Amino acid sequence: MRRDQLASAGSLKGVTRVLAAGLLGAAALFGTAVPALADASPSATASTDDGDAAPTQAGTSFRTATEIRQGQRATADGSTGDYLYWSVPADAGQRPTVKATVKLPESATRQGASTWQLDVYDGLRRRQACQYGAQTRTASQDAGSVDLSCTLRTVRAWSEPWANDPLPGTYYVRLTVVGLQASDLGLPVEAAVEVTSKDVGGSAAVDGALAKPLVPGIATASEDGDDAKSGTSDVELAVGEPEDGWASGWWSDRWLWTAAGGVLAALAGVGGYSLTRGSGRPARVPPGV
Repeated sequence: MRRDQLASAGSLKGVTRVLAAGLLGAAALFGTAVPALADASPSATASTDDGDAAPTQAGTSFRTATEIRQGQRATADGSTGDYLYWSVPADAGQRPTVKATVKLPESATRQGASTWQLDVYDGLRRRQACQYGAQTRTASQDAGSVDLSCTLRTVRAWSEPWANDPLPGTYYVRLTVVGLQASDLGLPVEAAVEVTSKDVGGSAAVDGALAKPLVPGIATASEDGDDAKSGTSDVELAVGEPEDGWASGWWSDRWLWTAAGGVLAALAGVGGYSLTRGSGRPARVPPGV
């Protein structure tokens, strides 16, 4: 009986060693693959060069929207009642957050409260709903500024044609006043807008990708990169591309979780087999039993 106990203890030690080795291997897999994935995937916020100053003006329509990068704080001077437009790229796996601040005129020059609204549109000019954030706010007559924010849903690499999901490409930010005394129209205001993103990762990944991102002009460019009519290049037309390029849509960190799950399942099978097969020798029956 003592040999059986020793054999059983040896089996348990073997299973423990196998499981420990598997856990160490999984940890090594995540430790080496995750940084590589972080380097390969687009960054959540695009970095800017020291010489690349943030824009100090805004457009007045979709076609004249001022291009900004994620992480830049763009400013603009305007008048109460103007429509201010900016455009910014967003890639698959990102959850963009748009923040805007409007510095209002002196309270003595205003006749009442004002209501401001922040809208975000995708590359197809479809208005995107905000998951959370104060998209519309009313500033009292004595308020000095008003803050707005809008966090979009996670940008998907692919979607059904009938769906209104956010897709990779250019996004338009529009800031305007929607409620105001008629006598307050035309008063000067100062606006500031900043767009940042959180990298959601494989939890929002889908099996598919767009042929082209929703960027203005990219669909009209020819395959060789030159537009037949205007002679401009595809790179010039596809403005707003992230510094690291658009994501391919097929790679995400869920592949790491799938591989780690397969490794752990194999180790569990080996451990279960080692526990159930015993020592491999028939138990010796004591004499006289």
